[in-house]
Amino acid sequence: MSRAPEPLPLTTTQARQIWLHAQRLDERAPFGEGAQAVADAIAHLGYVQIDTINVIERSHHHILFSRIPSYRRADLRHAQSVDRSVFEYWTHALSYIPASDFRFFLPAMREHRRDGHKWYASVTPADMRKVMRLVRAGPLTIRDIEDDVLTEKEHLWQSRKPSKRALQLAFYTGVVTISARQGMLKTYELMTRHFGWDKLPKPASTKDITAYQLDRALRSQGVVSLDSICHLDAPRKKAVANLIASRVRRGELVPVAIEDAGKQEHWATPAALEPGEVSPELVHILSPFDPLIIQRKRTNLFFGYNHLFEAYVPKAKRKLGYFALPVLVGDEIVAALDLKTDRQSKKLLMQKWTWVGQGKRTAGRKELKRKIEDELDRFERFQLAE
Repeated sequence: MSRAPEPLPLTTTQARQIWLHAQRLDERAPFGEGAQAVADAIAHLGYVQIDTINVIERSHHHILFSRIPSYRRADLRHAQSVDRSVFEYWTHALSYIPASDFRFFLPAMREHRRDGHKWYASVTPADMRKVMRLVRAGPLTIRDIEDDVLTEKEHLWQSRKPSKRALQLAFYTGVVTISARQGMLKTYELMTRHFGWDKLPKPASTKDITAYQLDRALRSQGVVSLDSICHLDAPRKKAVANLIASRVRRGELVPVAIEDAGKQEHWATPAALEPGEVSPELVHILSPFDPLIIQRKRTNLFFGYNHLFEAYVPKAKRKLGYFALPVLVGDEIVAALDLKTDRQSKKLLMQKWTWVGQGKRTAGRKELKRKIEDELDRFERFQLAE
């Protein structure tokens, strides 16, 4: 029996350069422009997380802007509602997902249809019949339903409208999809009618889903661990670990040992292990929900930066600010900026500027600040556009 290969040592600098290349943050405009660029970016990343906080532009637009310099919000609307190249569903959070990946999410939809959904246990058959009757007549938003009797919320994020809960349950079961968004107002449509299908595609097998999850991570992360592949999906770790072991035996994956990672195992494809250097002129002001930031322990290992999300922390206890945005310059996170868009006055307000990592050094700070301020000008134009 052949022995497992010795892990290839990687410095944290090498590891983050591999990750930045996989995230396409080592180029200025890797996906081109327009709705096709949106579709290509989401297909490459695997998902783009949606969030409701809009103290600056919402995360899904922000993440796309970080990789598509000419990005317009209308490009995402076109991809979702006209080209239908992306759709919304749950990954580790509500996200935009490539429509070509739909079959990998069908088993979860079928499970919710069979077993219900713990978040929407209060939905009654009458509520469901009502919304399905309405949506069969044509696409609708929750604002189109005016005869609901409001109920008490069971938790903070829940709607008081029974119809909204019923629509959300229909969404998770795959009966309806979100065919359009205006801000956070969703338009619901029958899934088959939106995509022009006579029936839903054939669902992926459990084996196919495991391979999909691993391949998605390898493509968008470059260097992967079980935690990074199965983010908030621990039950799938065993199957993914078995698939990784199989690919290592076939020489398709290489074990790597990242500096300071301790016993945490990582892997990469041989092709991913030779990234180019990242230009120190590239500056990205990132969303706290960006794939480079959302897995906090991974970001800390690769960048030596522990991001603090403090939107729900009392003001007196905040260190970085309400909605701090990490600033990537070249291959280093050097600052965290707490920004707020004042849409009425048409200004981007600087609440707090915190130097982190290499940004704490005084040598070269003036030039570093100039680069960031140049990018802030572009970021402000994006915030106030459209």
